[in-house]
Amino acid sequence: MSEGRIPRILEAAPDFEAKSTHGVIRLSDYTAQGKWVMLFSHPSDFTPVCSTEFIEFAKHAAEFDRLNVQLIGVSIDSVYSHIAWVRDIESMAGVQIKFPVIADLDQKVSQAYGLVHEVASDTATVRAVFAIDPKGTVRALMYYPMQLGRNVDELLRLFKGLQTVDASGVSLPANWVPGQQVIVPAPATLADAAKRTNGGGAGLDVSTWYLSTKDLAVAAR
Repeated sequence: MSEGRIPRILEAAPDFEAKSTHGVIRLSDYTAQGKWVMLFSHPSDFTPVCSTEFIEFAKHAAEFDRLNVQLIGVSIDSVYSHIAWVRDIESMAGVQIKFPVIADLDQKVSQAYGLVHEVASDTATVRAVFAIDPKGTVRALMYYPMQLGRNVDELLRLFKGLQTVDASGVSLPANWVPGQQVIVPAPATLADAAKRTNGGGAGLDVSTWYLSTKDLAVAAR
C-alpha cells in the first residue's frame, strides 16, 4: 500500500466518515459546530507511550474544552480494541477518555492524512497531529516518531496561538505563551519603515523597523 499524500497548511482538511468509540463520526460535523479539531494518530492500542499520551489528553480535557478544541484519535485497530484499551486506561489512571477514537481498519483516514509511513511501519500509523480550524482548514501539522510522546502543553499553546493570530491579526514570537507580547506586521514601504523607527510606533516596543512588539489586552481563550 502506498503512502497517502500529507495535507498541507492552509489546504482543506479531508473530510471523513468513520466508525469510532462514539459511533460513526464525521469531521465536518464538528467544524460545522464551530469547533477546532485536533486529529491525532497513535501507532497502536495497548502500547506504553500511547497510553501516557491518552492519560495526559484526559487530564487536560477541560483546557481543550475551554479552547473549543475537539480531540479525535485514530489508529488502525478495531473499535473493540479501542474500547478495551480505553477502559483499561481509565481504570489504571483514574481518568475519563471523553474523545472519540477512530477504528481505521480500512486505512481510509490514515491514507487521507498520510499517517502510514512505510519506512516506519506498513501496519501502524505514526504519531501525527493535525490542527484544523472551524472552516475545515489545516492550520498546523506535526509528526513524531513512534518512540517519542507528544508534549500536551505545546499542543495547547498551538491552539491558543492560532486563535490569537486569528482574533488579533498578529504574529507570535518564539516561545510565546498567552500574556506575552505579540509581533505586529512590518511596514510595507520605506516611508513607513522610517516612521516606525523614528518614534512612529506609538504603543510599540520597536527593536528595528521590521520587528516590533506590543502588549495584547485580549488573548485567545
